[in-house]
Amino acid sequence: MRIVFHNAAGPDLASRLAAVSGLDIVACREDDEARLMHLLPDCDVLWHVLKPCTAAMIQAAPRLRLIQKIGVGVNTIDLDAAKARGIPVCNLPGTNSRAVAELTLALMLAVIRRIPRFDAGLRAGTWSDPGLQDGIGELGGKTVGLIGYGSIPRLLAPVLVALGCEVMFAARRPVPDAVGRQVALETLLTEADIVSLHVPLTPETERMIDAAALARMRPGAVLVNTARGGLVDQPALVDALRSNHLAAAGLDVFAAEPTDPADPLFALPNVVVTPHIAWITTGTFDRSFSIAAENCRRVATGEPLLHRVA
Repeated sequence: MRIVFHNAAGPDLASRLAAVSGLDIVACREDDEARLMHLLPDCDVLWHVLKPCTAAMIQAAPRLRLIQKIGVGVNTIDLDAAKARGIPVCNLPGTNSRAVAELTLALMLAVIRRIPRFDAGLRAGTWSDPGLQDGIGELGGKTVGLIGYGSIPRLLAPVLVALGCEVMFAARRPVPDAVGRQVALETLLTEADIVSLHVPLTPETERMIDAAALARMRPGAVLVNTARGGLVDQPALVDALRSNHLAAAGLDVFAAEPTDPADPLFALPNVVVTPHIAWITTGTFDRSFSIAAENCRRVATGEPLLHRVA
């Protein structure tokens, strides 16, 4: 069975792919369109990561029997094109939750403690900068608002409480066993010192954090997004940060990916950014490849697939 892993693979990741027994896995960089088109005609299963899986890609793979998302969100897959071909689509809920929860916490701390700015200053020879030292906060004592309460907030909320935070969350349904106080979204936006996003990108959630939502956030609040860039109206966020209505933002995801180096966000000193790598850890890959390989086995035997979404 030929598997195309549509993502770059460095030495460590390549060795992990090679260790998956019983499968012929070939990695293809997301920016290598020619190689992808060469591989797709012989592809039985596509292990999809982030670059959109388009109708043209699906059409170019006549042997395709499964699109396996390595991750959770399937908004980058043309589900209609897959359905028209009768190709099942599966994802891997929970496999990257710990990794994303940890980077979410890291971004909160990096923003509040201004770690990147101190790092850059020290490398440039500045030991003491009173301008940066003024107003440095602590995470303890802050009210953290989590929008969504899936597997990532379930891991993150107890840690935040242990660090001395008050946790509130907004979710579509009651969550009786949650750590934290469930509130309406409007309440969360107006009361939280830190707002962290943990919902999928759907037509209902697209740009849910727009100019009006940003204006409702309390002055000096922080926005953290490790979910999907499309949840936020990015130009409106730039305006809120430039005006200092928001104190800072920690972002792992963006409206357009890969990002444009000239994006105004990157010129703002009160923004900490990472390139959509919250989910990337060795643990995530090991858990993901184990389930993805099992689904490949099930495709071959005709057994029901794990975590089928379409």
